[in-house]
Amino acid sequence: MPVQSVAVFGGTGFLGRCIVRHLHDAGFAVRIASRHPDRDLSIVSSASSRIESVYGDINDDPSVAAVLHGVFAVVNAVSLYVEHGADTFRSVHVEGATRVARLAGQAGAQVFVHVSGIGADARSTSPYIRSRGQGEEAVCEAFPSAHVFRPAVMFGPGDAFLMPLQAMLRRMPVFPMFGDGETKLQPVYVEDVAEASARVLQSPRAHHVYELAGPRIYTYRALLTELAASADSRPLLMPIPFALWHAIGYLGEFLPSAPITRNQVELMQADNVAASDVPGFAALRMQASAMEDILPEILGRPR
Repeated sequence: MPVQSVAVFGGTGFLGRCIVRHLHDAGFAVRIASRHPDRDLSIVSSASSRIESVYGDINDDPSVAAVLHGVFAVVNAVSLYVEHGADTFRSVHVEGATRVARLAGQAGAQVFVHVSGIGADARSTSPYIRSRGQGEEAVCEAFPSAHVFRPAVMFGPGDAFLMPLQAMLRRMPVFPMFGDGETKLQPVYVEDVAEASARVLQSPRAHHVYELAGPRIYTYRALLTELAASADSRPLLMPIPFALWHAIGYLGEFLPSAPITRNQVELMQADNVAASDVPGFAALRMQASAMEDILPEILGRPR
């Protein structure tokens, strides 16, 4: 039986690298599409004949079409958190995602997985959240049987949220909190989300939208307390009004590498929790990993 080929857009990113590895381990041939195909891919075996890194720009029809030639399935894990020049939330999450979905259908791909996020809302006033929601709608119109993954905030080695928080909590005796710390979060292990993508491709389900979150819901304050404990630290958690955070985010956007943006502040104002009436890991016969079980492994400590 010939090996089935999967194209992964965004396969060099935090989640994308894990998806590539899980697909490879599941027996698929993986075609990693990026604008920088020579980027380090040391997490997978460079000697594997079932992995290739190719040029693919989601803003360019011919390069996307070339990537998709002859593939069985497509995973779009491209995301953008800070806009830079022509790379805007709309160009990436809506226009680019729609292009990949449309051309995947034309190429005869049988399965399409689009990675979005919990809270995506096409009618949101937040440019980031709105683009995520509009992207979902556009992808499903271009590829009607597409599977939409909405992960909660993801954690794992090298993540952009929990690990930096843990490092800051270790160093800072006083830690400024978003608001009063009551925003609810349901962190999900990045490896679980990646495994879910492999399971959908191995046996496509009837469900088309999955909200993927961890087994425990934390308030932001409780999450910080847990992370601080893992760093052997007990900083003072100081509430900071969201209005002030918005001002800080606005000023930060003028810096070459923004430490925080208004879009990130807006994300922290809304609960990031899976809906009870939307399929999740259970629909894929999976059990999500608990953050408190994984943190010691990430930090190289005994449980």
